[in-house]
Amino acid sequence: MIRFDSLSEARPDSIDKVTGRAVYATDLDIPGMLHGHVVRSTAVHARIRALDVGAARAAPGVVDVLCGADVASLGCWGLVLKDRPILALDKVRYVGEPIAVVIADSAEAAENAAELVEVDYAALPRVPDSKAALAPGAALVHESHSPLEDFYFRGGARPIDGTNVFHRFLSEVGDVAAAEAAAAHVHEDHFSFPPVFHYALEPHTAIADFREDGLTIWSGAQSPAGVQKVVSRLFGLPLAKVRIVVPYVGGGFGGKASVKIEPLVAAASWKVRRPVRIAQSLSDSMLTCRRLGARITIRTAVDREGLILAKSADIVLDGGAYADTGSAVATKAANRIIGPYVIPNLRLEARAVYTNTVPGAAFRSIGGPQAVWAAECHMDNVAAAIGLSPVEFRLRNLAARGQRIRPDLRPLDMDMGELMGLVRQAMGAASAATGPDARGLALAASDPGIVAIGNALVRLKIDGSVLVAMASVEIGQGVHATMARIAAETLNQPFGSVTVLPTDTGTAPFDWGTGASRSTVIVGASVEAAALDAATQMLDLAAEALAQDRTALALVPGGIATPQGFRSFHEVFHLAYGVDSGEVIGRGALNPRSRGGALREAPLFWETAAGMAEIDVDEDTGAIRLRRYASAADVGRVINRVSAEGQDEGASVQGLGHTLFEALEFEDGQPVNASPVDYNIPTLDDVPDDFHTILVEHHDGPGPGGAKGMGEGAILPIAPAIANALFARYGVRVNDLPLTPEKVWRALRARS
Repeated sequence: MIRFDSLSEARPDSIDKVTGRAVYATDLDIPGMLHGHVVRSTAVHARIRALDVGAARAAPGVVDVLCGADVASLGCWGLVLKDRPILALDKVRYVGEPIAVVIADSAEAAENAAELVEVDYAALPRVPDSKAALAPGAALVHESHSPLEDFYFRGGARPIDGTNVFHRFLSEVGDVAAAEAAAAHVHEDHFSFPPVFHYALEPHTAIADFREDGLTIWSGAQSPAGVQKVVSRLFGLPLAKVRIVVPYVGGGFGGKASVKIEPLVAAASWKVRRPVRIAQSLSDSMLTCRRLGARITIRTAVDREGLILAKSADIVLDGGAYADTGSAVATKAANRIIGPYVIPNLRLEARAVYTNTVPGAAFRSIGGPQAVWAAECHMDNVAAAIGLSPVEFRLRNLAARGQRIRPDLRPLDMDMGELMGLVRQAMGAASAATGPDARGLALAASDPGIVAIGNALVRLKIDGSVLVAMASVEIGQGVHATMARIAAETLNQPFGSVTVLPTDTGTAPFDWGTGASRSTVIVGASVEAAALDAATQMLDLAAEALAQDRTALALVPGGIATPQGFRSFHEVFHLAYGVDSGEVIGRGALNPRSRGGALREAPLFWETAAGMAEIDVDEDTGAIRLRRYASAADVGRVINRVSAEGQDEGASVQGLGHTLFEALEFEDGQPVNASPVDYNIPTLDDVPDDFHTILVEHHDGPGPGGAKGMGEGAILPIAPAIANALFARYGVRVNDLPLTPEKVWRALRARS
C-alpha cells in the first residue's frame, strides 16, 4: 500500500500555497486583458427608468460599458429555472444585482468610472423575507416561472404559479394524523436558521476571452461543466468551443458551485472582443450568493415507551432573488430532517421562495445544517417532555444498519449507535462543574453523492510517470492528492510518479462538478477504473513483448515483475514498439448503469456525523465558550488522513460560525453587514481546546477501497449539539441561530 511520507505528499499543493507560488484566477494576466468593474443596484426592488453610462464611457481609460440592453437578446439563464438575466434589464430584484459593467484598461480606471454611472429607479413593493413572500397578496419577485427539466439535477423545480414559491417538495409516508391521534405525546417546535455567507478567502474572480474560434474562461469554478453548458447555450457555441480552465481555488464551500459570475464576464469579453477580467472584492461576493435561510416547524408524536410514531416538518427556505440551486436545497432539507431514526409516518414539506435579497446558493451540505439544527434540538425537547435522557431517546429510535428511513431512499449503510458511543467515549469523564448530563449531543444522516456520472483518463508513460486527467476541482480539500494516491495504489507505483493535471474542460473528461461529497466516490472510482484499464493494457503489452504468460506478470514500481526478473517499462515499450517511446491510456467511467445499476438508487452512500459538545456560558454576558467537542463520522475508508481530518475539523469549525456568530442580515431587503468588517466568523481563539476527530472505517462504501464521501457531515451536528448543551446545563433553549450573547443572556434572564 502506498503511504504518504510527508506533508508534501499528503498535500502536494502545500509548498506552492505557503510560498505564494500558487496561481489563482486573480493572479493570471492574459495578453491584451482588460478589467471590468460591476455596477450594482442600490435599490431593493425597482423598475429601471433610466440608465446613463455616457460619463462612464467617456472617462479616462474606459474602453466600453456593458449594459442590459447589450445582452437582452441573449435571454436569461439558470440551473433549475431560467430566471436570471446576464444584467438587469427592466428591473432590479435585490441590492447588489449587476446592472452594468465598466470595461477599462486598468482595474482602477474601471472602478473610478463605475461611480459615474447614473440610474433612475422607480420603487416596487418589496418582499424582504420568506414570511412576506408567502403572505396573501404578496408582491411577486418573478411574475412567471420557466423550469428547466434535468438541466443540472435530475428532475427540476416545481414552482407554484402566481406565487413566490419557486419549488415545493412534499413527501408523505403512512398516516401522520392517525398516528398523532393515537400518540401519548405530541410535541411541536419552531426554529430559524439565518442566511450565511460562504466566506471563502478568494472572492469570485473570472477571466473570459471571447474569440471568433471560441470562448475560454479562467475561473475558480467548482462546476466547470456547468459553466461550460450555461455559456455555450447563452452564446450559441458548441460545447467543444467553450473551454473552462480552473487554476488553484481559494475555497468554495458551494459558493463557487453551479454558475456564478462567468456569464457576466463572458458577455463583457463578447462585447469588446478582448479578454476581460472581473475580480470581485469580498463585499462583492457577499452580494453574489449566500446560504438559504430557513424557518422550520417540526412536530413529533411518540408512544408511552418513547418510540416515535410520526414526524411532520414544514420547511420554508429563503432563496433570494434568483433560484440558483435552491430547489435542491429544499428537497435535501426535507430528506435530512428525518435523521437516522425509524419513523413509520412522515409528512415533509419544503418550499423555496423568492425574496428581494441576495440569491441563495449551495453551501456545504445543502439543506442539511438548517434541517439538522431543527431536528436535533427538537429531539432533546421531546426527550425532556417525556422524561427520557437525550441519549436513551435516540437509542430507542435509531434505525439499524440496512434499514430504510424512508421507502424511496437507500438503506442506511452505517451504525449510528457506534458513532454516538464513540463521541461519548472520546469526551471521557465529565468535569465536576458540568456533570455527565450537561453535554449536548446531535446526530445526522445526509444523502449526498448526487449525479453518478464521472470520467477519468490515466496515462502510464514509458518512464513510469503517470498523468491523471479528471475534472474534480482542487478547492483546498486535497482532491488531487487523493486521486494521485488512488492511481498510485492501483498501478502499484510510487506516489511521486503521479501527476494530476489541473482542471481544464479542454483536456479533462466530463464530470458533473465538485460538491455533494462526491469526488472521492464517483471520480475516485473513475480514476481507479482508468488505472485498472491502463494496468491491463500494460500487462497485456508486456506479455506479448516478453512472450510471457500474462498471469505470471505483475506491476511493480518502475516496471514489470516477470519470472525471470524485473523489466522496466522502458524496456517493455521498446521491445513492443521498436522505438524509444510510448504510453498506455486507461479510461474509466462511472454512470448510473455501472455495476449492474447499483448506482441508480439514491443516495449512493449515507454521510453521517455525531457530535458532542461541552460548553461554558458567562452568565453576565451570555457569551458561549465551546470547551470540548468530539466529532465522529463513518467514512468507509480513509484515503488521505491529513485531508480527511482537516475536512472534518474544518467543517465543524465552519459550523461553529453559524452557531455562534454568523448571519448575513437584511433590514427591509437592505444588507446591513455585507462587508468583512461587519461580518463575524470564528477565529483560532474560538476553536475548542479539546477537539476529537474520529473517522470510522468499515471499507463498505462504493468508492475505492470501500470509501464513502466526507467533508460535509461534520458541519451538521455542531449547532444543535451546542444548543443542546446549553439546554442541558443551563436550562434554556434558544431556537434561532446564531446563539449570540444577547439571545443567550435574554434567555437566562427569562429563566430566572
